[in-house]
Amino acid sequence: MSTATPAAPAPGKKVNRINLELATYRGGKTTLCAGCGHNAISERIVEAYFEMGVDPARVIKLSGIGCSSKSPAYFLGTSHGFNSVHGRMPAVATGAVLANKSLLPIGVSGDGDTGAIGAGQFVHLMRRNIPIIYIVENNGCYGLTKGQLSPTADMGSTLKNGVVNDLPPMDLCALAILLGATFVARSFSGDKKQLSALLKAAIAHRGTVLLDVISPCVTFNDHEGSTKSYSYVKEHDDPVSEISFVPFFEDISVDYEPGTARTVAMPDGSTIYLKKLDEAYDPHSKVAALTILQESNQKGEFATGLLYIDPNRPSFTDLLNTVDTPLSMLGQERTRPPKAALDEIMERLR
Repeated sequence: MSTATPAAPAPGKKVNRINLELATYRGGKTTLCAGCGHNAISERIVEAYFEMGVDPARVIKLSGIGCSSKSPAYFLGTSHGFNSVHGRMPAVATGAVLANKSLLPIGVSGDGDTGAIGAGQFVHLMRRNIPIIYIVENNGCYGLTKGQLSPTADMGSTLKNGVVNDLPPMDLCALAILLGATFVARSFSGDKKQLSALLKAAIAHRGTVLLDVISPCVTFNDHEGSTKSYSYVKEHDDPVSEISFVPFFEDISVDYEPGTARTVAMPDGSTIYLKKLDEAYDPHSKVAALTILQESNQKGEFATGLLYIDPNRPSFTDLLNTVDTPLSMLGQERTRPPKAALDEIMERLR
C-alpha cells in the first residue's frame, strides 16, 4: 500500500492535531454486503485514528482470511498493510512488531479466523502482550463461505436451514483475560459512541488490546433464531459501563454518578441502556471481569464495555529490550558477531 506523504489540506478544511484531513484516514470503497456491521467498525476506526491524531504512515494493518479480513482495505488507505493466510495474522503481527517496534499495528480478524484455524496463534499473541490492537469482527458464522456456524456461535442458535448449534461457544474475551491480554473489551457495531471511545482508549494503550465487536451478518446470520442478529443483540445487550475516553490533547469532562444508566440511540432508531458500574467493580480485576462475562452468558446477554485493563504489565518488546532502530536499518557491525566472538564460541565447544 502507498505510504506517500499526503498533500497539504485545502484552506478551510477541518484538520486534526497533526494537520491531516479526515479523508487521509479513509480507505477504498467497501465490497461487503450493504448494511454489514463490519463497515460501521471501519468508520469508527477512521474517526478514532483521525481524532487521536495518529500518523497513518506509522500504522501497519494486518488481517487473515474472511469477510472481516477485507476490512483493512476500507480504512487508513495510506498505511502499510499485510493480508496474511487464514488464521496466521498474529504470527505476522508479532514478526512485524519485533522487526520494527515503532510501528503501530492494528489487526482485524473474524470469529472463524481467530477461534478456529487461528486459535493457536491467538493464544500466544494474547499471552505475550504484543503491543497491538486486535479487533475481532464477531458474527457467529462464516459469512465468506455461506454462513456455516463458527466457534463463537451460541448453543441453541440456528442456521437459516434450521440446523441447531449443539456446541458451546468460545468466549474470546474470557480467553484473552485468562491468557494475559492487558486491555479486553466488547462492543456492538451499532453502538457508535461506545465503540468510538473504546477504540480511542485502545490506541492509547501499550500492550495487547482484544476488542471483540459483535457485528451481525445481514446476509447469513440476521434471521430469527440467531443469537448474533441485530434484533437479538439489541434486546440482550448488557453494557457494563458508560465509556468515555478523553485524549490528552482535548479538555473534555464527563461527570455522572456510579450506578446510573444512560440511554443511547441506535442507528435504526431503537435504544440501548449503558449502565455505569458501581464503585465495587474493579476494572483491574480479572476475577471481576470473568464473573461479569459468566453471569451475562448465563442470562443470554452480552456484557459490553471495558472489561479488563492492566496498564502496568510490560509489553513483549519491553521484556525483550529490543532496539529502537528497525532491524532492516541496522548495519552489519550491529547484527553480525565479530570473528573473535565466533572463535570464542567455537573454543568452548571443543
